[in-house]
Amino acid sequence: MTAVAETVQRRNEERWRWLLYVLLAFAGGLLTFVGARAQQKATDDATFRKLTDAYCLAWSTGNADAPAKFYAKDDGLVFYDIAPFAYHNWKEYHAGVQKEFLDSAASLQLTAGKDLRVRRRGIMAWTTVSMHLSEKGKDGKSSETDVRYTGIWEKRGANWLLVHEHLSVPMAN
Repeated sequence: MTAVAETVQRRNEERWRWLLYVLLAFAGGLLTFVGARAQQKATDDATFRKLTDAYCLAWSTGNADAPAKFYAKDDGLVFYDIAPFAYHNWKEYHAGVQKEFLDSAASLQLTAGKDLRVRRRGIMAWTTVSMHLSEKGKDGKSSETDVRYTGIWEKRGANWLLVHEHLSVPMAN
């Protein structure tokens, strides 16, 4: 082999070696990203499971002051509840739910189902989950209601706060 051919062959080997290093670095970075994303998903699932269960316990107290810590207090935020149609800030929501539901309840228990789904994009997250409400009224009547829940959460400082939620019940057959 001539000196020119050997030089060309050596350069080709160096190029292939360099390309291999780049590909290995890219693959390593990709694996790191995928692993970090999976870890973040697991952390988000655990965080929002705890938040959702604590949210249900707070509403189960029968006092609208208990769940207040889960809500952003900005004017103009919309919260859709089972009845009436909508509330347009936490103050309105607090007063309305207390009057419409909580004042007439002797006891209630809100529980979240195991089907919690979490989607997060930066400081925003949305959760969906089925819930069940067991209520005993002060009139002695009991009711059992399945509820569909969607919550839109925003990370503010160290806390996740609800900036929108939608509760609904399936239509009767």
